[in-house]
Amino acid sequence: MSTAGLAVRALGFAVFAPGSVTVLGPYLILQAETGTSLPMGPGRFAGIAPIVLGGSILAWCIADLVRSGRGTPAPWDAPKTLVTRGLYRMVRNPMYVGVLCTLVGEALLFRSAWLLAYAVLVWLVLNLFVTVYEEPELTRRFGESYAAYRSAVHRWMPRRPV
Repeated sequence: MSTAGLAVRALGFAVFAPGSVTVLGPYLILQAETGTSLPMGPGRFAGIAPIVLGGSILAWCIADLVRSGRGTPAPWDAPKTLVTRGLYRMVRNPMYVGVLCTLVGEALLFRSAWLLAYAVLVWLVLNLFVTVYEEPELTRRFGESYAAYRSAVHRWMPRRPV
């Protein structure tokens, strides 16, 4: 498939998955929320930076998965080769880190304790998904190259590439 075709499919998945977690979920929470805002006056606008950072991380990672991995973030349309470039050199799950940055930024911007709790819940679900499904699947698919990558790059905490 062409790179443009993969990009369109990746964008579709991004709207569906990360989009529903970072846009639809927070929207529904904010619609239902009553009187649970965090006490942060104008400082709440500091939430804009993590939102922009999270969105940028997602876009960069999707581009790397399409160009380098020849696939999309969707499990049913996964990259054909292991992607270890770009942000994947610093952390094994940069897309999930981007989602979490976005959610924390939204919690700050909208001064929402419920959004912050939602971010924690999303992290717990993502961590479970990564440890129970994703890492065993990547080990099965990429074998020793993924094992070496796993030992060199942390799951969640970014560090400088070697």
